[in-house]
Amino acid sequence: MAARLFVEQPLGAVGLEAELALPSGAARHVQVLRLQPGDEVTLFDGSGDEWTAAVTAMGRSEVRVVLKSRQAVDRELKRAVTLAVVMPANDRMDGIVEKACELGAVAIQPLMSERSVLRLSGDRADKKRAHWQGVAIAAAEQCGRAKPLQVAPVKTLASWLAELPADADEQRWLLSPVAAQPLSALTSSSTDAQRITVLSGPEGGLSETEEQSARSRGFSAAKLGPRILRADTAPLAVLGWLALSEA
Repeated sequence: MAARLFVEQPLGAVGLEAELALPSGAARHVQVLRLQPGDEVTLFDGSGDEWTAAVTAMGRSEVRVVLKSRQAVDRELKRAVTLAVVMPANDRMDGIVEKACELGAVAIQPLMSERSVLRLSGDRADKKRAHWQGVAIAAAEQCGRAKPLQVAPVKTLASWLAELPADADEQRWLLSPVAAQPLSALTSSSTDAQRITVLSGPEGGLSETEEQSARSRGFSAAKLGPRILRADTAPLAVLGWLALSEA
């Protein structure tokens, strides 16, 4: 199987049989794989299409390819799922981003809440977001998606909730260990929903005030069963359920 490489350049504007230099990250990937002129790679730019390309030149700092063909691909979930996740500590957010991309989420919204251990702002938040976007791109290259998951800027839960439109055409789910209804009650009523946003809290859950704020913005609370799942397990369990329901 040809290596899959993400490029930020809009490839549709380049044209077939045109030659281009790969960006540094993709070029380095080709060099690590020790590809040679004539070898094929698959390129994608986030538009949803893939391009078959052939390596034409290998240099110390530059790799050039020629675009040979273009294919439309559809490996996305039927429903656009966004995970709004209060960030766990100890780099576990990397795993959430990677697996969420593999399972088909379109976006992740990193959040900070009252009980957050990890708190980010300014340049540190921007650097973490760029790192997580890189994790998402690498996951998309590996799993075959042509549209990498998008990582939104870090926000506080309160500010994010305040910015949500009140009349959005989407299902909003709040994962809560104290909710009365199981998640199955929500999933059975959402078969026609085109967009779903899943809000998941930190270790220890959201505070009562935060849960009330989420409910006031249209979130329906549900629990995932009798066991308490960790902050990096719960949102992925829901996403896996949704992905398998479309398999």
